Formats: sequence, C-alpha cells, structure tokens
Amino acid sequence: MSKRQKIREMRRKKAQRQRMAFIGIVVGVVLIFAALVIYQNNRPVEVVAITPEPRPNANFNAMGDPNAPVRVEEFSDFQCPYCRMFYEKYEAFFVENYVKTGKVYFLYRSMGNFLSDNINRAYGTNNQESIMAAQAAYCAGDQGLFWEYHDTLFANQTGEGVGDYEKKNLLVMAENLGMDVAAFEDCLDSEKYKTLAEQDATDGAAFGITGTPSFVVFWTVNGETKTTVVVGADGEGLQSAIEQALAEVSAAE
Repeated sequence: MSKRQKIREMRRKKAQRQRMAFIGIVVGVVLIFAALVIYQNNRPVEVVAITPEPRPNANFNAMGDPNAPVRVEEFSDFQCPYCRMFYEKYEAFFVENYVKTGKVYFLYRSMGNFLSDNINRAYGTNNQESIMAAQAAYCAGDQGLFWEYHDTLFANQTGEGVGDYEKKNLLVMAENLGMDVAAFEDCLDSEKYKTLAEQDATDGAAFGITGTPSFVVFWTVNGETKTTVVVGADGEGLQSAIEQALAEVSAAE
C-alpha cells in the first residue's frame, strides 16, 4: 500500500469514527428525551386533597332553597386566579349568611373554554383545561360530588395553562374523593357535559359578561324579574347587590 493510499485509508477511518460518534450522540439524546417523556407520563400524580365543606341543599351545581327570594349565578373558570380568590375569601361568607339562611339560591356555572381561548389566542397553543375542568365538575355532579370536586379543582390551581387540569390529574382528584373513577372517566371521554359548559358561556355572554368571576343576581318584584351583573372577586359588590335585591323584595311584600 502506497503512502497516499495509507493517508486516504486513515482519513476514511477517521471520518467513519466521527460519523459513529455523531450517531451515538444523536441516539443518546433521543433515548434521554424518550426517558423524560416516559417519566413525565408515568410519574405519580400528586394533587392537593381537601376536607369537603358541605353545601346546604346541594343539588348538582346548585345549593340552597330554589324558592329563595334571590338567585345568584356565578360565571367562573377553574383556571381563573380571581375565581379562586372569590372561592377562598368570600364564598363561605355568602353560604353562611345568605344560602343557609334561605335568602339566596346559588348556582356555579362555567364560562366554557373562556380562559383557555384567551391563552390560545395569545400563545398559539391548544389549551383545553378550562372546559375540561368544567366538564369534570359536572361529571362529579353525576355522583353527587359537584361541590367537593369544585373545591378540589380550586385547591389544585397553580396557574393558567400549566397542566393542572390534564386528564390524569382530573382522574386522581376523582379517586381522592372516593368516586367511581371508571364512570367518571366514561363521562369525561364521552364529553357528556361539553354542550352544557358551552351553553354556560353562551348565557354568560348574553348577560354581557367578559371577565371572570362575574355574578348575575335575579329577584322578582310584583311579578317582574329583575337582574343585575356584578363583576369581579370583591365580595362587597356582590353583597351590596344581594342586600338591595332583598330590600326591594321585602318592600314589595
């Protein structure tokens, strides 16, 4: 073998070693990525457990006396931090002072995919967590646990569009509440309550609601049904609207 041939052979072997090394690096990166994906998909789901707070006369997404002089419908989104603020800071006060006393009939309604749609427009993503959480709460309602699941969803809210309400998390929340998880999953997979969640959003838009949480207060005076919309998580505005409605009802009696 000539000197030139030896040089050519050495270069060929060097190039081959470099190709093999590059292939090894690529394979290694792919294996590491696959391992991370498998870990993320199979790691134990940790959710915050809650101590259930009984609601008076709970019936699916409603609580209180259906014949109460005032009805309040909350239009909310489980991903919304201000909705969580209302739940944590003010809801118990209204339950204790207005729902338990028979003055207010209270309903929780979703705003469909309200916050997810905002996230998707801003970032070009396909977030569906708002409507998934809404459907999950209604599916829990099939097992008489709407409000317990409502509380669990808010207890596990950590941000917007961060995966809090992925299906695997929703299933663990159901399991923690002692549900029939198979029936719950069937309900989710069938999208049984997707139309209801979308109708909630349609009804909210009809009242001019463009932010969550918002509350529609209904009362009837001399056969005429009146409404007012309260926007925001500040409980004082809602309390003022309720007191005004109760005063009008009382004056008309």
